[in-house]
Amino acid sequence: MPEGSTVAEVKTISQLGDARAGKLADNLSGFGRTLRRAGVRVDAARMALAQQAVMLVGLRREDFSAALEAVLVSREQDRLVFRELFDAYFRNPNVAQKLLAQMLPSAESKAEPAKRRPRVSEALAPVRAARNAPPPREDEKIDFDAAMTASDLQRLRHADFNQLSASEYLLVERLAREVPLPLPRYAARRTRPGVRGSRPHWPGAMHHAARNGGEVLRIPLLQRRQQPLPLLVLVDVSGSMERYARLLLAFLHAATAPRHTGAAGGVVRRDVFAFGTGLTDLTSAFRLADTDAMLQVASHSINDFAGGTRMGDSLAQLRLQHARRLVGRRTLVLLISDGLDTGTPEVLAQELGWLRRHCGRLLWLNPLLRFEGYAPTARGAAELHRQAHGMVAVHNLSRLQDLAASLAAVLRQ
Repeated sequence: MPEGSTVAEVKTISQLGDARAGKLADNLSGFGRTLRRAGVRVDAARMALAQQAVMLVGLRREDFSAALEAVLVSREQDRLVFRELFDAYFRNPNVAQKLLAQMLPSAESKAEPAKRRPRVSEALAPVRAARNAPPPREDEKIDFDAAMTASDLQRLRHADFNQLSASEYLLVERLAREVPLPLPRYAARRTRPGVRGSRPHWPGAMHHAARNGGEVLRIPLLQRRQQPLPLLVLVDVSGSMERYARLLLAFLHAATAPRHTGAAGGVVRRDVFAFGTGLTDLTSAFRLADTDAMLQVASHSINDFAGGTRMGDSLAQLRLQHARRLVGRRTLVLLISDGLDTGTPEVLAQELGWLRRHCGRLLWLNPLLRFEGYAPTARGAAELHRQAHGMVAVHNLSRLQDLAASLAAVLRQ
């Protein structure tokens, strides 16, 4: 027994290996770096807690995984990413210079999952390199600081958001913020001086006369202001919409910002809600000028991210608590969802009917339209298709650029 060690400490060392030599800490640090590459928020304090947790629970695979997940994962959207990374990272003792080899059997496993999330695949790229896997080709890398070729831009313009790697996703998100979305306008009740109108603007006429020695040389007219349609955005943040929700929130925040409307055109009224198993008001977050700050606030506000979808219950909450957000019958409602609802169809039908009656147009933005021959056969999708005034695909940059024309077409119906 080492000098100064207790019996419990010796048992722990024999089970895990001598952590004082740095082997266990290095192994966990390697896994922590992989998690950070996948976008999971891991810092030194969490890694220290992870080492303590492992020393307490031992090396049984289920306990080991649960202990690391409890201390390293703080966001619901990172939970599935952690589990996929854990299974892939610790499947083979040779992965990442035989990390945690003492906890794995000697037999090697060749099995690979049928499909991994892009965040997981990209985070494991350095691990594959450690296993003598060929590095990715230079022409497949995306450099944010270099000018992209026309072929790269064309490929990303038509690439499905759900199939992008982590670096490509970040680049496409930046490109989406530059896509304009001119909203349709309506003639408001308030007027302003203009060259065309139905009523004379006498105060303006007197002002011009005072500057010309009392002579009335022209009579300005009053014309109705052109105001952007009020906008109500409902974004599905369930597990199947995880990759689309963040990017579409960034797109809508930048495209409907006040700086894009102009002072003369009026400010867009934006009411934004996220829904999954419940309803989350993101309107205050959308008032922030910076899109990154908005996304950070929204991420902390949404408690049911990457969970289930109960659209009917969420719309009922909208009706009971936020009905005044629908301005008359002019409001344009953008409902972003794949229609895979797990709630009661009768409740969904009732609430969609109420929403349709109290808005100007209800437009369904559906990323599942990326599939050729898609038909809304699921119960929630079928009801949403019946109640909506139109359905538009929003699965890549090209579709986002065509969204303004789709809005104009739906309003002409």
